[in-house]
Amino acid sequence: MIPGSFDYHRPVSVDEAVGLMGKLGDDALLLAGGHSLIPMMKLRMASPEHLVDLSAIDSLKGIEEIDDTIILRAMTTQHELIASDLITDKLPIIQETSLVIADPQIRYKGTFGGNVANGDPGNDMPAVMQCLDAKLELTGPDGKRQVAARDFYQGAYDTLREDEEILTSVHIPVPSSGHGYAYEKLKRKVGDYATAAAAVVITMSGDKCTSASIGLTNVGDTPLWAKEAGEILNGSSLDNATIDKAVSAAEAITDPASDMRGPAEYRTKMAGMMMRRALERAQSRAKG
Repeated sequence: MIPGSFDYHRPVSVDEAVGLMGKLGDDALLLAGGHSLIPMMKLRMASPEHLVDLSAIDSLKGIEEIDDTIILRAMTTQHELIASDLITDKLPIIQETSLVIADPQIRYKGTFGGNVANGDPGNDMPAVMQCLDAKLELTGPDGKRQVAARDFYQGAYDTLREDEEILTSVHIPVPSSGHGYAYEKLKRKVGDYATAAAAVVITMSGDKCTSASIGLTNVGDTPLWAKEAGEILNGSSLDNATIDKAVSAAEAITDPASDMRGPAEYRTKMAGMMMRRALERAQSRAKG
């Protein structure tokens, strides 16, 4: 199908983009990589009167480390995350996640910020951001503010970003050296959204788990941070009984829809299975 007509804007600075969003109001939508928005426009599920393209804003691109925090700018592509030595060294779970998003052609154009910001519960990065305790930096008419990823998502396509605000960067504390990590994703075919997926980051001291954080993808209206499950694992030897208890706690917070990916009960159990697999791989990678 063909999208409805719209006016196209291509600002070259964040201030210009924020100004446009404030001026145009609800009639404008932001364009990052376009892989979520353009299909919706073609189906007439989104019909903006104005499209504000962020691709010419150089300050929205790049990756850097400042004071033990990795700063990922919003228009950085998934391909650039995969190729980054800094990400490979400090945040390898992001590289692992990027590699299972869509396909290589989309990853060359699809942006990190677009995946994080639009509130689609099927996107992979939001649960990873919750797992890593990331802070999202939003820029609007009143300046910049930071929102915790664990608080940002309110419902399907509903976030704490105001209409005139732009996600400009994400700030992630560097995990402890030697941490264990994994992102496990069950999907029907290459490029598909997850039936269920789990992100796990742990640290170990000898045989004892000293911290654990778990995020779940596409098993609720929002990404889910499984706080209680992580607390159950923390301080344990990751024995089978404790893992069973933690998995049950994670499954209890899910509320997936029954859809073409399977009935709700199946998807809940697959979330637990993905968590088990991710935890096993994270433990094997952790250097206590």
